Amino acid sequence: MVIRVHRTQGEVVLAACDEELLGRKLKTGRREYLVSPGFYGSTRVQEDELVDLIRSSTIVNLLGSRTVGVARRAGLLAEGATTLLDGVEHAEIVQF
Repeated sequence: MVIRVHRTQGEVVLAACDEELLGRKLKTGRREYLVSPGFYGSTRVQEDELVDLIRSSTIVNLLGSRTVGVARRAGLLAEGATTLLDGVEHAEIVQF
């Protein structure tokens, strides 16, 4: 799994995905999304590190079954709170 932390307008935005998804294009309807290293980053993390980062971020974008699974197993994401982008599991978390 890879991550990148973005800081903007007082928010801490964590982008995390399964590493093998980087560079892949995901199609949904007429739209196509690039899984960009510019957004998701290239810093590799272990599960425990990812959980800590999710807990300390205000906005979280997760892509891929392994990455989403970490959040789910840690109790940070409810079952069924995901969507599929071209067959790839995706979730967003906003913490107040």
